[in-house]
Amino acid sequence: MDASTIIVVVLVIATALTFDFTNGFHDTANAMATSIATGALKPKTAVIAAGILNLIGAFLSTEVAKTISGGIINEGDGGVVIGPEVIFAGLVGAIIWNMLTWLVGLPSSSSHALFGGLVGAVIVAVGTSGVNFINVFTKVLLPAFVSPVVAGLAAFCAVKIILAIVGKMDAKKVESGFRHGQTATALLVALSHGTNDAQKTMGIITLTLIAAGMQPSGSGPEFWVIAACGLAIALGTYTGGWRVIRTLGKGITEITTPQGFAAEASSATTILVSSHLGFALSTTQVCSGSILGAGLGRKGARVSWGVAGRMGIAWLVTFPAAALVSAAASALAHTGLIGTLGVAVLALAIVWGIVRLSHRNPVTADNVNHETAGEPVPAPVPAA
Repeated sequence: MDASTIIVVVLVIATALTFDFTNGFHDTANAMATSIATGALKPKTAVIAAGILNLIGAFLSTEVAKTISGGIINEGDGGVVIGPEVIFAGLVGAIIWNMLTWLVGLPSSSSHALFGGLVGAVIVAVGTSGVNFINVFTKVLLPAFVSPVVAGLAAFCAVKIILAIVGKMDAKKVESGFRHGQTATALLVALSHGTNDAQKTMGIITLTLIAAGMQPSGSGPEFWVIAACGLAIALGTYTGGWRVIRTLGKGITEITTPQGFAAEASSATTILVSSHLGFALSTTQVCSGSILGAGLGRKGARVSWGVAGRMGIAWLVTFPAAALVSAAASALAHTGLIGTLGVAVLALAIVWGIVRLSHRNPVTADNVNHETAGEPVPAPVPAA
């Protein structure tokens, strides 16, 4: 293996862990937005707990990692040969899209940004034969449509059942009791997030090592890869993606602790089952669907459909947008080491510019529960 290949492999691993970090702070909202919004957990306590449980969850399963390293790209025996620079280009598109949607507070899918980026980069490098479109559809796109609907319906039904049971009980006692229950379900969502999202970066790094001939085709992630990815997503989660937390917690609908409990329980169940089956679903879409379902489950509740609509548009364009950015990056990176380093410099400049823009309107643990800049959500209507 020549020196330039080693440099690119190291660059890809560093970029993959950077993506994992952005995935962590972008998706902190999935586990903790409702608990922070209802007051079940203090903001800083929530992100610390989520970070620890994301790290633990990363060690519980590797099925999703295997789907990515050996199921999305037709690489290896009888397939195409891709270089590490192609995977690097895919990561660049995913990171830039994550940062853009974080800037505007949209809970888009980090997973679909990653898959879209990878597909776009591979198509430019080796053509459509490099992508296993059947697996992309069955393991990525189909779960993207089904999982939020399933989670939303489950949360809707759970809220109906809960409110029917506690409808005549003292409201303060109900709120207090479910606040403790919501703490437990929020922690379970954080754990399940680690079992699904941390594995995606494990799969990317494993795919890179296979492409560079440093690991046999068809093998799973090594222990150091699992540990590094778990730590990266945990650190990202700890930083707190406050902009996205505000949108999910306050932007869609105002929810009470029973609704938050139902939403988180539905999300955790859906994510854990999917991780076991090897489906690389979007935890963001699952949790958003659960919150929407929980909001609609309470009589008199109203939903900010403007915010929900913007989220829906972001979901639709994430895959192709990341693919286009990665395709351009792949075309430049494919010219050689200089081109790959040029992509790295451009990506750093874009990310730096986005971070600078975010300082104009900071969202922190202190103001995360303030109203969103978009369509205000009415105060909760007491349950009948």
